[in-house]
Amino acid sequence: MFIEQAFNYLHHSWRYLLGTIVIFIIWQLGTIPFAAAIFSKVLMDGGDLEALQEDQSLLMKVLDPNLTLFLMLLSFAIGLFGLYIWLKGVHHQPMKAITTARKKVDWQRIWFGFSLIAGTTLVLTGVDYFLHPESYEVQFDLGSFALLFVLAIVMIPLQTSFEEYLFRGYLMQGIGVMTRTRWVPLLLTSVIFGGMHFFNPEVAKMGPILMIYYIGTGLFLGIITLMDDGLELALGFHAGNNLIGALLVTADWTAFQTDSILKDISDPSAGVDAVIPVFIIYPVFLFLMARRFGWSQWREKLTGPMKTDPSH
Repeated sequence: MFIEQAFNYLHHSWRYLLGTIVIFIIWQLGTIPFAAAIFSKVLMDGGDLEALQEDQSLLMKVLDPNLTLFLMLLSFAIGLFGLYIWLKGVHHQPMKAITTARKKVDWQRIWFGFSLIAGTTLVLTGVDYFLHPESYEVQFDLGSFALLFVLAIVMIPLQTSFEEYLFRGYLMQGIGVMTRTRWVPLLLTSVIFGGMHFFNPEVAKMGPILMIYYIGTGLFLGIITLMDDGLELALGFHAGNNLIGALLVTADWTAFQTDSILKDISDPSAGVDAVIPVFIIYPVFLFLMARRFGWSQWREKLTGPMKTDPSH
């Protein structure tokens, strides 16, 4: 079982508690290049640093969009490296052990998760563009988009992989071995994952109701990780969601402001849009995945007690 794999390595509580702090610090240290670039650019242009502090959405407009995207995602790549070093050096645990309970990583599952959300996003966006063309502005520029494409396919999977390895991998296993439960890490990692998005500009624009989407997404990713005994589906799904989103549509109020194909110029308002994915689309995805991979014993895998409990 996925969580129980942690029992095969050094799994003392202090290693996870200290590791969470250390990995978070390393991740945040990775934001220094972005902050330094913004600071230097504003000073060179004679801008107002206080204005940036009052309206953080302006931070996304200081640098070239592609440079901004690269520097923003760089911190996640650094955080992923920090997690890898801590896992190997302190837990003596290979990355595969927080990736899957299978003998080897199943790349077909990764591509299935990626294709499912990528295809759905493309179809839904296409339908919405057809029904509400006035809400979009075509801003496609071949040169800028080509650079964005290269940056996105390299950096966004690093960003989403760090989040999956941290929340559905490291913290899921860590909280699981400390509480000897499955449901506690499932719920806690979902809430923490959602909480990490609370300061996203989308939440400021649409309101706290959007947290239903973020926490619900964390819960969905946690469920497919536990049911499938591995991160593969979550890794592919998260990468597909963020990658297609960055390439396809941007807006002035999103965390990623890119040289995408389309720009959403509508006035967004959360409500039904925040709950449709969680209560309608995600259950359909769970049904499709369960049929495709033959999932069973839902209660045992999501809420059942640990089967392995050795003492180190």
